[in-house]
Order: sequence, then structure tokens, then C-alpha cells
Amino acid sequence: MDTITPFDEALVDWEVHARTRAQLGAAFVRILGYFREDGDKSVARIEDAMQRKDATGLVLPAHTIKTEARQFGAEPLGALAEEIEHEARSAIEMHFFPDHLIPQVARLRPLYLQTIDLLERDANPLRQRSSAGPGAA
Repeated sequence: MDTITPFDEALVDWEVHARTRAQLGAAFVRILGYFREDGDKSVARIEDAMQRKDATGLVLPAHTIKTEARQFGAEPLGALAEEIEHEARSAIEMHFFPDHLIPQVARLRPLYLQTIDLLERDANPLRQRSSAGPGAA
């Protein structure tokens, strides 16, 4: 389905997204592709670190997702990644593993996939045209 729902609208701050798109110009699609690659790897690294009970292994990939998501206006994803990063850093300082992050890590992949799909739909002019439907101006 190529229509944008109200839930989708809440995933991206389109004003921030438009500013980033304007600033990056022709490089926008390439940088979005890097976000996809980095995000796929970072989510997998976070899930792996949780399984291994490695608090240190949570920090860098969460930081990566946080920073890149916010660059594209994906505030809910950025906020979730920031929570994981912050709690992991605190756990490292306090010498414990943040088991309490299991629900947040479980929400991360679905939120990331929904967000990246929405961003890629917006970036693909062919999908934009096809989602407008016949007779659209």
C-alpha cells in the first residue's frame, strides 16, 4: 500500500525532512541509501548485543541510528535509539546489563522498517506518481 496514513505522518517531521532534502540536493537519495545500510546493520548489532548481554555493544549502533534518523526528521526512531543509547551508557557506568531495554529493542526493528519504508517511498518519484492514482494533478 502506497498511501500515507496518519500513523506514518507521526513517524517523520516532514519540515525537518524537507530541509535535509534541500540541503543534500542531488546527494539526498545516496545519503538515504547509506542510512538504510547503516540502519540495517545497527539494528542487527543492537539485537545481537542484547542477546549477548553486551551493554557496550548497544551504544555505538544506537548512537548511529539516533543521529541519522534525526537528520531525516524521523524523531520517534531517533528518540527510541537515544533511549537505548542513554540507558546502555548508564548501565556501563553502573556495571550492570540493562535488561529493562528488552521492550525498547523489540520495538526498534519494526519502527525502523516502517520509517525507512516511508522515507524511501517519499524519495522514489515513481512510487509517488503511482500512489497519486489516476487523474491526480
